[in-house]
Amino acid sequence: MNPNASLYDNLGGAEGLSRLVEAFYAKVQRHPQLGPLFPADITPVMEKQFQFLSQFFGGPALFSEQHGHPMMRARHMHVPITPERAGEWLECMREALEDIGVEEPLRSVVLNRLSGPAHHFVNMNEG
Repeated sequence: MNPNASLYDNLGGAEGLSRLVEAFYAKVQRHPQLGPLFPADITPVMEKQFQFLSQFFGGPALFSEQHGHPMMRARHMHVPITPERAGEWLECMREALEDIGVEEPLRSVVLNRLSGPAHHFVNMNEG
């Protein structure tokens, strides 16, 4: 991991981020709690996730250019996000990072960076 480079660059730029998003959503779609929350055609979701993560990790501001200010919590209010689901989302991301070969300490830095937003999106209690 190069501490002087952005997370976007450390993950391999657009190509690396694309691989991460693909690996991640393959896991999400198979996940019994998360999969049903997403549409059958996951392609638009993946595109937006790529755009958001690009910007969030210090790369091009693709999401804002296409969709305006991210306002991610507001954009997710229609989805029932519990603390458990936030944790499961992060676990899918951890597995995806491992699958594409992201090593420590970069893997932990990425997960730590995503942990705040994942838990910030929680909009309902368990059960």
